[in-house]
Amino acid sequence: MPTVKHTFVETRGFTTHLAEAGSGAPLFLLHGWPEFWATWEPMFERLADRWRLIAPDFRGFGDSENPVSGPSDQAGPDVLADDIAALMDRLGIAKAGFVGHDVGAYVMQRLALRHPDRVAGLFFFNCGTHGVGARWRDPAQINEIWYQTFHQMPFAPAIVGASRDSCRAYFRHFLTHWCHRKDTFDAVLERWVDNFMRPGNLQGGFNWYISQNAGRLAVMSGTAPKPPKITQPARVLWGRHDPVLKSAWIDVVPEYFETVEASIAEDAGHFVHYERPDLAATEIGRFFERIGYR
Repeated sequence: MPTVKHTFVETRGFTTHLAEAGSGAPLFLLHGWPEFWATWEPMFERLADRWRLIAPDFRGFGDSENPVSGPSDQAGPDVLADDIAALMDRLGIAKAGFVGHDVGAYVMQRLALRHPDRVAGLFFFNCGTHGVGARWRDPAQINEIWYQTFHQMPFAPAIVGASRDSCRAYFRHFLTHWCHRKDTFDAVLERWVDNFMRPGNLQGGFNWYISQNAGRLAVMSGTAPKPPKITQPARVLWGRHDPVLKSAWIDVVPEYFETVEASIAEDAGHFVHYERPDLAATEIGRFFERIGYR
């Protein structure tokens, strides 16, 4: 593992934690839920010899502060995209490449539209888009998205965080069910429990779902306006066996990007970067080198 530097930066009224490794052109690594910066350690090991890797914790996640306490609808993709742009300003980075998944993938799409001059290229794992539409509520999908409603309940953090055992049981479910190889996170499960037992971190992550709810329902009902196409070069690598972000949804990806290469990672589920780190790092490197970002 290369040396990882941890920094705390004041951004938009709160402190953002970021982990960095390597040197060269900056690549931001944007995590999903239930994750934090450490989900990118396999990429640190494999890519720090070529890029300056920067893995921030979103507001309310990991070691970053949350500017609000309690439930909040101010943690959606536009807000988080603006947080990242502000972080770039504080770091003196005018433009960067981005790698992201889950929450990070949604944030990257908004970042590309709201701050287009800041984005050199976008590499997505399992990239849900507006085009998923009503498929979010297909009968076969309903039992997979229960947690998105549960996380909006005011009692959810108290239930999940009632004890270390309850927290472990909750996150073990997602870190096994969403993986193709069920033991992928076994060695780091206690680190995940440590992270989410930190005061405020359960609610911080759940605030994403509170903030996303109106937009999610609009997409499901077909009333959400279609966003403009993203013009920056993009690459999507989607885990075949992801039960919550279905790989079949890759079919609409070209409708949302001017220039995109999209393909399937056959032996992975939701966490391609952690389940298949060699493949993930190879494809990240290939994409950014192809677009001349070094």
